[in-house]
Amino acid sequence: MNRKKIYLVRHGQTDFNLKGVVQGSGIDAPINDTGRAQAKSFFEAYQQVPFDQIYHTALIRTRQSIESFIEKGIPTGVLPELNEISWGDYEGTPMTPEESQYYQHMLSQWQQGNLDYAIAGGESPNQVAVRMRQGIKKIMDGPGETVLVCMHGRAMRIFLSLIFGFDLSEMDQFEHSNLCLYLLEQQSDGSFVMQKGNDRAHLAPGL
Repeated sequence: MNRKKIYLVRHGQTDFNLKGVVQGSGIDAPINDTGRAQAKSFFEAYQQVPFDQIYHTALIRTRQSIESFIEKGIPTGVLPELNEISWGDYEGTPMTPEESQYYQHMLSQWQQGNLDYAIAGGESPNQVAVRMRQGIKKIMDGPGETVLVCMHGRAMRIFLSLIFGFDLSEMDQFEHSNLCLYLLEQQSDGSFVMQKGNDRAHLAPGL
């Protein structure tokens, strides 16, 4: 079996992240100056890793975050299946106290197992999981052993839950921050072990 070693990172900071504005699959925001500095720090720390394959989502912030690796000529694929969850009517909305209260209500519904619950006009965890499984299959069936994947915060939580076989109601255990790293190593039985989780050691001070 061609065992995979997956370097899974979240994209660098965007102005939407900085300002606390809701940003899902419908917001194609670029990374900002801080995001570019985070991407530079990550590249400097991991540029010697012999990546066989790179994947990013269809949103520009993920490609920009690993652009320096792509420029090395490493084979790269776009996986829209890994796009961030759609937050529907709330995308582009500042996180006011009222919106935060609604968001916390939504999280509570998910943690209670109501995984078909979705923000108005958006996706539910179960809907995201359908396309996420397709994306994971493409990665697992794809070429190479050492793979770099760049995606999004909530999508990462669902991705990791599926990889480790956890119920999606438990996905909030997977914390994340901009340009954090999860290092996943596949074992001989096909299961994965987490070698690093929400790791930021590669980032320069202040990032």
